[in-house]
Amino acid sequence: MKKFFGEFKEFVMRGNVLDLAVGVIIGAAFGAIVTSLTDDIISPLIGSIFKANFDSLSVNINGATLAYGKFITAIVNFIIMAFVIFLIVKGVNKLMKVGKKPEPEAEPTTKVCPHCCEEVNIKATKCPHCTGDLPIEE
Repeated sequence: MKKFFGEFKEFVMRGNVLDLAVGVIIGAAFGAIVTSLTDDIISPLIGSIFKANFDSLSVNINGATLAYGKFITAIVNFIIMAFVIFLIVKGVNKLMKVGKKPEPEAEPTTKVCPHCCEEVNIKATKCPHCTGDLPIEE
């Protein structure tokens, strides 16, 4: 049992797990803000234009009420969240590129045999495919 709790502690203390936990908490708080924006500002504005609040849109089918207005509100929430996350990721990717030096091009490790056009090791003096002599490159 002690080993189990030790493994659990090691798992929880890893950096990526803590980062994920912080991200989920911040995401939940941000979700509440976006939901409030949609419910308290966007839906009433659209409702004033179309003379109906999205949340109150529903239809009765055989005694069951389908509140499709709430579903539309949830879709608007999702689109806003997805757009903001897209902007954040795009900004972070741009920041990651700033100050990064371009990596130098790697030295070639192969060359092409002039006789058979097969790729061979750059240090080779004879082609393993056609046994032709390869020019020495310096």
